[in-house]
Amino acid sequence: MNIKALNLIKNFSYTFISNLISMSVSILIVLILPKVLGVEEYGYFQLFVFYASYVGFLHFGWSDGIYLRYGGLHYKDLNYRLLNNQFTMLVLSQLFISIIIVTISSLLLDDKDRLYIIKMIALLVVIVNSRYMLIHIFQASNRIRDFAKITLLEKVIFIFSVTLFILLDMVDFKFFIISDVIGKLISLIVAIYFCKDIVFYTLKNFHFNFRETLQNINAGYKLMFANIAGMLIIGVVRFGVERTWDIATFAKVSLTLSISNFLMIFITAIGIIIFPILKRIDQDKLPEVYNVIRHLLAASLLLILIFYYPIKTTLLYWLPNYKESLIFMVLVFPMVVFEGRTALLINTYLKALRKERLMLIVNAASLFFSVLLTVIFTIGLKSLELAILSFLIALAFKSIFSEVLLAKCLKIKVTKDIILEIFVVSLFIISSWFLNTWTAFVFYGLVYILYLLVKRNEILKSINKIKTHARN
Repeated sequence: MNIKALNLIKNFSYTFISNLISMSVSILIVLILPKVLGVEEYGYFQLFVFYASYVGFLHFGWSDGIYLRYGGLHYKDLNYRLLNNQFTMLVLSQLFISIIIVTISSLLLDDKDRLYIIKMIALLVVIVNSRYMLIHIFQASNRIRDFAKITLLEKVIFIFSVTLFILLDMVDFKFFIISDVIGKLISLIVAIYFCKDIVFYTLKNFHFNFRETLQNINAGYKLMFANIAGMLIIGVVRFGVERTWDIATFAKVSLTLSISNFLMIFITAIGIIIFPILKRIDQDKLPEVYNVIRHLLAASLLLILIFYYPIKTTLLYWLPNYKESLIFMVLVFPMVVFEGRTALLINTYLKALRKERLMLIVNAASLFFSVLLTVIFTIGLKSLELAILSFLIALAFKSIFSEVLLAKCLKIKVTKDIILEIFVVSLFIISSWFLNTWTAFVFYGLVYILYLLVKRNEILKSINKIKTHARN
């Protein structure tokens, strides 16, 4: 086995283990923390996690620009002095932003718990964004193993710390927030050690290189905005729920989302495998390949909905205090179908076709639609059911809109398939909402079998094409 193949296997192994640990953290947050914490305390922890997910955007694409501009260079070929300058300037800028956040929040907030969360978020602004730049340097210079080690370390420390606090009967959301901050801080220290050639490069004759900073931000802000628009599609609805209802309601809604997001970890991981395969396929064969993958993927994602029933039954027994939120889970669980297809197939194709601008347009339009739904359902109608349903509506809109645009690029027809899938998902929601769990389980099972009968020719053709390709 040659060195290049060996390195590829090692990189994959580290990445796989890192994803496995990330799933363990998801299980911890979904199953263990709501069990040991009260509903309100779990709500405060979820509020921290929610705010923390947007911390990375306060570097305004600075780190993304470094990744895009210097991607492909070997680590030894990087300009250590220039990157040291950028790292120092970034840390100083994040410290300044952090101080502003703490000052303003101290003046405006009376709730001690929320103020504590904001102060911890301000601390993460410095820790996370400083680490982002180092991580992007690792990714740009293909130091994937170091990147995976840092990610892995953060998750392991979080799991260890939370477990220790629970065993010591120190059950408080603040301790769990501290666990997260400690994990990120130690991983930053290790990242600094791995990148010591840059971080500890001589500061003699240091000057503020604003030209380089503007070039990096200019290169990275588009990618950052596309990412933030995609996250805010769900984020604005969660913010609307948090502002309109109490923290306990926010906790219950967050739990249902966490369950669906946990399933998404498995789905999106497959996209890493599909992308390089698509890049090697001739452009004229991409439409045919799309149809093959789509038919099988749609059948698989609709099958996942059947797992809603045993998951709901298990969680009702495990988390009786969240009975109301588990009823609402039926309204967000089908997001796996739409977001799964978007993440696994549509976005992968758009990247392979270099249609990043189209992705940005779709995300921006979907974000506007999500804001509109949030205003109507949370501020206007004040309906929690419709607010939760808007998660699914917004993601379905994004998936359908992006696929219609992609279908035009590939010159294929997907309208009938989209209508059929919306019909199946609608029957799943209606039956699960009005019927008891096991009656709905049987009903949806029959609906899914009927779907397979309708699509049997396309599915069989897709399977045969894959078998033929495998033989060749």
